[in-house]
This record gives sequence, structure tokens and C-alpha cells, in this order.
Amino acid sequence: MTSMDLAPHPETPSTGSLSREEKLAPSKLSAAQYVVAIILAVLLAGLWRLQIVSADDYRVLAEANRVRKVPVLAPRGRLFDREGRLLVDNYPSVSCYLLREQVKDLNVDLPLISQGLHLPIDQIQSTLRRYQTAPKYQPIPLKQDITPDEQAFIEAHRNELPELQTLDEQRRLYPRDGFAAHLIGYVGEVSEQMLNNDSRYAFYQPGDVVGRSGVEQTYDAILRGKDGSRDVIVNSHGKEVGALGQELAIPGQDLKLTIDLDIQMAAEKALEGKIGAIVALDPHTGEILALASRPTFDPNQFSVRLTRSYWNEILNNPDHPLLNKATQAQLAPGSTFKIIMSLAGLEENEAQNLHVECNGGATFYGHFFACDKHHGMVDIEHAIPWSCDTFYYTLANKLGIDTIARYATSLGFSQRTGIDLPDEASGTMPSTAWKLKTFHEKWYAGEVISVGIGQGAVAATPIQLARAIGGIASGGVLHRPHIVFPDEVPADQLSAIHDTFSGSGEKTIPLSPANWQIITDAMAETTITGTAGASHLEGIDFAGKTGTAQVMSHDALARSGGGHKTVPNAWFVGMAPRRNPDIVVAVLWENGDWGANSAKLGAQVIDAFVEKQRKRANNLRIAETPRPATVSPTPTQVSTISTTAATPAN
Repeated sequence: MTSMDLAPHPETPSTGSLSREEKLAPSKLSAAQYVVAIILAVLLAGLWRLQIVSADDYRVLAEANRVRKVPVLAPRGRLFDREGRLLVDNYPSVSCYLLREQVKDLNVDLPLISQGLHLPIDQIQSTLRRYQTAPKYQPIPLKQDITPDEQAFIEAHRNELPELQTLDEQRRLYPRDGFAAHLIGYVGEVSEQMLNNDSRYAFYQPGDVVGRSGVEQTYDAILRGKDGSRDVIVNSHGKEVGALGQELAIPGQDLKLTIDLDIQMAAEKALEGKIGAIVALDPHTGEILALASRPTFDPNQFSVRLTRSYWNEILNNPDHPLLNKATQAQLAPGSTFKIIMSLAGLEENEAQNLHVECNGGATFYGHFFACDKHHGMVDIEHAIPWSCDTFYYTLANKLGIDTIARYATSLGFSQRTGIDLPDEASGTMPSTAWKLKTFHEKWYAGEVISVGIGQGAVAATPIQLARAIGGIASGGVLHRPHIVFPDEVPADQLSAIHDTFSGSGEKTIPLSPANWQIITDAMAETTITGTAGASHLEGIDFAGKTGTAQVMSHDALARSGGGHKTVPNAWFVGMAPRRNPDIVVAVLWENGDWGANSAKLGAQVIDAFVEKQRKRANNLRIAETPRPATVSPTPTQVSTISTTAATPAN
């Protein structure tokens, strides 16, 4: 073989030559290495974050897929009357909640949910919008108090609708027909406005049920208790397959109210078919024995989701069913104010020797002020039972507005009483300073004439009148009205309630025993020969004062053409016995015409109270028959049943 034979063929490239041509450039190789290094670094960082940094977080999330915390709602405290009779109870109920963590696209399931729960889709969407800012783990209440067929629907569609969850709850059960509704109040979901604007609800969550009026609102923190929870094991469809443990709920505290169910029933019956309010209290302590307002509402409608139709019915009612007229109706008190006028006149030594000739009215400052009758010569002893306007026009002119205002405000007019109910009104007591501040005008002397008979700018609530006149009959001692016994409430919470519901509170005003006797004797005569004579209660030391308050001026009345709403309001404040009474009743009958009509309603409540006291006294005597020598009625029974006047205290 020659050298020529060993030489490579000129058309066939050598292996060495091929390797050199296909070899990567150093720059490209470096770039590829950097890319691989970056990818590895990202992967390592992700693994570090998943397995080391966020391990605890993902462990919690993984556990949540297996373990769910189900709330256990605390039953609300029950309400009882002063004798331990049940007023408000709870009943077992089931509600449907939505778990947003269990579904990716809720819109797909809305038609089926709407059909099964009998809810319009737009209502469900509205509920979801309300909770869109809430944490996703928080259940959303879709429907309360669901029916058995709705419960069956949820159970049957557990795999298709894992986002639906049922929860056992205790719902409020209120008396029927709105009995004591304004006093008791109602519960409902905490509103967004309450959460955002009221510091009392800072620790509440959307969907929480809270007291919205009455005792339910005032004592919500005591009644609501503390919720618990259950840890349950769920499968991938959200169905419970086991339990791990639970934190027990702490039930709310029961409360005993000062209300006497029998007296409350008498007040409710007296107001049936009327518009107004009746409040009865024990002036010795300030305990409210009855409080009724008409028209009323059904609080059971509020304890579950309120229907639009019922809400519209309430809103469109011109007589305002949600208004507690016993504490919020601010109206001219009419002639019931003459008791305050009498006190001011006697204490200022103007009324004792005042004798006025009543010829059907009198002229003051060029204007004639009418009286409903020609009473002839009138003194203070007859002015109260006859309710002579002319006498009180004259007395008001002598006293002047600021003296009248001083006595009225000392008795709590133009101030809240401090009763433990929300949104109490303060009323109005005019004075020279009040008019200057309110209207930037001076007070004219002639304006005081109408004030003397409880008209003009004077405005009061039934609770104010009951407390003020009860305080006068009690020798000048006024107590804060209240609906829950103070010893039912922890001291710190009771102090907070007094601060929240501030008012004139406990007070004593100087009152001459002689003047006290004149006023109370004249009020007793009112129910015998005076304006409330038709309401006389035989065998009961019953005293009171009627009031008829115009709702518009004579000129406005002439222009209005009349009608029921132009009829005067009828007032009455009565008590038994006449001095140091055990019960005081204030009655407001809107458009009830004469105060004598309201006196009949007040007499029904007084009679029910006294009859109950007598039965109790008789039962005590029967029980004590083996030892008759030691039996004697309690001081309360003696003063209530007595038909003779007590001796005034010094």
C-alpha cells in the first residue's frame, strides 16, 4: 500500500475537522449555564418557601381542608316579670350559611340554591355583596329559620352544593299580638351602620344577632352570652365525618323585669284599638309596673329575616308603630300640667289666697283666653278638680315664665328621666333663655298664659308626667324609672347603663307638707266630683288629674275642616293612694278628646293593681289564721287599700 492509498479522500471530511466546526462558542455556553443556574435557584427558593418558610401556614390550610370550626351560638337570656313569670323565651331553629371556601364559582350554583331555599337570586347576590369585604373563611348567613324541606334539600345536595351548611340556633319567641313589644324590644342582625359608627359594636361581626330596641338593646351585653365552637372533620365535599372537640357556649343571663304581668295586661287591654300610651310605676322605687304603647308591632317578625311587605307596612303607618309613645311621644300635656303650676304657685305663696272670678275666660294683654265653663269664684282647692283655665291663666301671669320653668325643670321637664330604654325623648319647657337660644327672640309676657294650662311650647312624655306627679304625691322624692331590677345587673354594667341613659335621676325637691296636702286632696276630689268623677273607684283612695290638649290652634282648626286627627289629645295622671302612692299611672290617648276619657283607662289599671293587692292581703290573712293576733297587712297594703287620707309627713 502506498502513501497515496493512505491519504484521505479529498471529498470526505475528517473527524477532527467536524468537531472543531460544531463546537459551541464560549459566550453561548456561558449564557446557557446562567439560565440553568437561575432556574435551579428559583426552584430551590420555591422549595425553601414551601417547605421551610411557609410550612406552618400551609399546614394550617391543609388542616382546614380536613378540620372545620363550626360556631355554637349561645342561647340568649330569657326575660321574666317581677313574679318570675316567663315573658320571652327561645326556641330551637336551623339556619343556612354559605361557606365561600368550598366553591370556586358560586354564580354557577345560584339558580339551584335559589330554588332549594326559596330565595330570589337578587336577594342572595345582595347578601353576598354585604359580606364581600368580610374574611373569606367567615360563613355568610343566607336564610334563618329554614323549613324541614329546605333542610332536606341541603342534605340531598351535599355533594353538588358543599358550600351550604346548616347551623342549629336558638331564636327569640316573643308574646303574640305585640304584647309589651315597645318595652321588651326585639333582636336582629347588626347593621353595617352599627358596625361602622357605634363603638358598642366594635367587636361584633356581620351576621351577629343583637338587641335592636327596648330591654333587648339596653341589656344586650348581658343577654347575649358567649358563643362556643365545634371542631369537626370534613371530607372533600364538606360533609362532616367526625368530631375532634368543642368549646362550650356560655348562655346569656336571664333577667327579671320590674313589670307585673297582670298590670301590663290591664294596660294593654285598656289601650286596645286606641293610639297612645300607658305607663304605670311604683314611685317608692321607680320600678316600672307596666308600659304599653299603641299601635304596636310584632317583634317575632324581626327575630328572623324581616319581610319587605311587613317592613313597608310598618314604615307607611302614619301612627308610627315603632315609636314608644310612653317615652318618645313629646306632646303638650294640657291640664295635667296644672299640678306643676299649683306646686309653683303654692311654694311661691301666690296660690294660697288667690281667688279668681271665672266668667268663661279672661283677657290678658289684649287677647281673650277662653275657659270651657263659667266656674264663678275659684280658689286653689277647686281649681284643680274643676280644672279651671281662668284660674291658671291668672296664676301663670303672676308667676312669670322663668319661675314656672324653674319648678318644672326641678321635676324633670325638658330632661330625660334616665329610664333604661333607648332613645328617650326630653320634651320641652320654655323659658326666656330657651326662646332666645332656640329662636333668637325675646320672650313676650303674653306667651306665658298658654303655658299655664300646659299648652304653647310645653311638651312632655307620659313617663315624665308619671314621674313628676308621682314625685309630688310622694312628698318631693323622685326616683329614676327602671325596668330591670338593679340587683340583676353587675355593678360595673349598671353604672355604665346609668351613664349611657343619663337623665335627672334620683332627686328630692323641697315641698311644704301643707302644700303637699292641698294638692293631693284636690287631686282626690278630681276623681269624685271633678273632671274625672265618672272614673271614681269606690273603696279606693284614688286621685288624679285630667288633661285635654289641643293639637292645633282654633284658627288652624277652622281652616282644616275637622277630622279625627284634629280632635284634642286626652291625658290623665292618677295614683293610689293620694299621698305616698304605691302606683302612679299616666295615660295618653291621642285624639281621645276629653281627659275624662283617659281617666277611665287609668282607673282600669289602678283597679287591677288594687284588686291584686287585696287578694294578696286576703291570702296572707288566710295563711296566718292559726295566729290571728300576729297578722297585720304590710304598710304597702294598708296605704293602697285605705279609703281615708293619710297624715302628711313633716
